[in-house]
Amino acid sequence: MSPRLRRSLWIALLLTPALLLIVAFVTLPILSAFVYAFYKWQGLARVGFAGFDNFRLILFQPPFSTWTYNAFFHNVIVFVALMVVQNGTAFFLAWMLSKGLRLHRFHQVSLFLPVILSTVIIGFLWKLFLNPLFGLVNRTLIAIGLDSWAQPWLGQPSTALASLIVVNAWHWVGFPTLVYLAAMQRIPREILESAEIDGAGEWTRLRRIVWPLVAPATTIVVMLTFIGSFNWFELPYIMSGLEGPPFHSTDVLGLYFYRTAFGTVSAGLQDFGRGSALAVLIFLFILGISAWWVRLLRRREIDL
Repeated sequence: MSPRLRRSLWIALLLTPALLLIVAFVTLPILSAFVYAFYKWQGLARVGFAGFDNFRLILFQPPFSTWTYNAFFHNVIVFVALMVVQNGTAFFLAWMLSKGLRLHRFHQVSLFLPVILSTVIIGFLWKLFLNPLFGLVNRTLIAIGLDSWAQPWLGQPSTALASLIVVNAWHWVGFPTLVYLAAMQRIPREILESAEIDGAGEWTRLRRIVWPLVAPATTIVVMLTFIGSFNWFELPYIMSGLEGPPFHSTDVLGLYFYRTAFGTVSAGLQDFGRGSALAVLIFLFILGISAWWVRLLRRREIDL
């Protein structure tokens, strides 16, 4: 056996366990959802072929369509807000860290530390912080004289979704920060120094030089934020619950899918058909928009 063949077999052997896990827990469930979406279900029993009825119910028949578009609208809000709050903050934090500030290594670790923490821990921790009676947020506001700002953050529709978005941004801001920082550190210092000698201010250098040159990093950040926003489940489930309270103001597609496919006390029995149809629609939407957006952002990188 030649060394090259031996090396190929060894690589294949190492990759096989991971591939088997992907097939068992990713590929097969996706294919199963495509099949289940075209059947009627009674509990765990498949009772007949439904064609596109499950898709029609999800998209066009109230109250299911109302719940679908309400959850979808919240996912869109989450994506836009995270792009502005989370990724916008990450870009400027990366710019500050790239300047080699004192203790910048410590700041990098501090920013990335929440990312490696479990979402379950983050969710329960911030749920305590936002408690209207003894939470750290309200107690701090009262302590500094802003009593009127203290409120039930997760208990009213006007602030519940925004609170979840802020917590998610705090949890994940370290990741896009390091992505942008790595991209900024690859920019030749001579370019920035030449621009500074020519009289370009810091804002001009940031907007005219740094931002265009980190376009590949922006593509990564935008796509991961988009996919994560429309797969949002853990944090709203932990901090608010399956019904998306209050009054469905925090309901997102992930929660709606779980309620539909597996059932809850208020939603009744599970319906694998409608749940699978919703999962297929979410998958196709994310796949289609991601492919289109990657092509658009890649074209922007070439144009720059």
